[in-house]
Amino acid sequence: MRILLVEDDRLLGDGLQAGLTQSGYAVDWLRDGEAAVAALATETFAAVVLDLGLPKRDGLSVLQWLRGRKDATPVLILTARDQLEDKVRGLDLGADDYVLKPFDLDEIAARLRALVRRAHGRPEPVLTLGEIELNPAARTVTRAGEAVELTPREFDLLHLLLENAGRVLTRRSLEEQLYTWSDAVDSNALEVHIHHLRRKLGNELIRTVRGVGYIASATPAQA
Repeated sequence: MRILLVEDDRLLGDGLQAGLTQSGYAVDWLRDGEAAVAALATETFAAVVLDLGLPKRDGLSVLQWLRGRKDATPVLILTARDQLEDKVRGLDLGADDYVLKPFDLDEIAARLRALVRRAHGRPEPVLTLGEIELNPAARTVTRAGEAVELTPREFDLLHLLLENAGRVLTRRSLEEQLYTWSDAVDSNALEVHIHHLRRKLGNELIRTVRGVGYIASATPAQA
C-alpha cells in the first residue's frame, strides 16, 4: 500500500517513514507543499499523511487543491498546531482525520488502515486462489491451511497479483505500486520476489508472460 508522507521536519519524517514502512506501507516522503502537489497530480496513493506547517505551500492549501480537483484520496492531517480553527478548517476542507504531535506510530498506522478501509466502503475481502488464502487486514497468508511467512514486499506483491487474478500485470505497473522513488531497487528485484513466492507457494501459482509481466492463476499454463 503506497502512502504519501508530506513532512518538512527531517527527524520526524525519517521516523514516520521507517515506522510506516515497518507496518507494511510503501512510503514516499516529500518535504514541501509544492512537491506534494506535483506528486499528487501525477501519481496515485492509497492515502496522504499531510503536515500543515509546510514550506513553499502550506498543508491546508495542498488539501484545498486536492479536493478542488475532486480527488477523494484519504488525508490524515499531522501537525503540532492545537488551535481549534486549524482543526475545523482542515476538516471543512476535506481532511479525513486529524492527529496532533506528539503521537504514537502504531496509532498513525491504525488510523491509516481505517481511512483506507472507509475509502473502499468496506473491509478488504479475504482473497483466495486455489489453496492460497490471503487476509489483507491481518496481513496473513496460508497455503492449504498452513501459515506461510512472507516479507512485507512479498506480501504486497502477492496481494496485487491475487486482486487481479486471471489478468496479466505488467512489470512496470507492479514496480510502480511496490517501490517508492527513494527505494534503491536492483533491476532484477521483482524477479527475485517472484522466485521467493513460487518457492513458498508453489510454481504453478504465478506464471510469467514473456515480454509482458506476470499473472496469478489456479489453472496451469497450456502446453
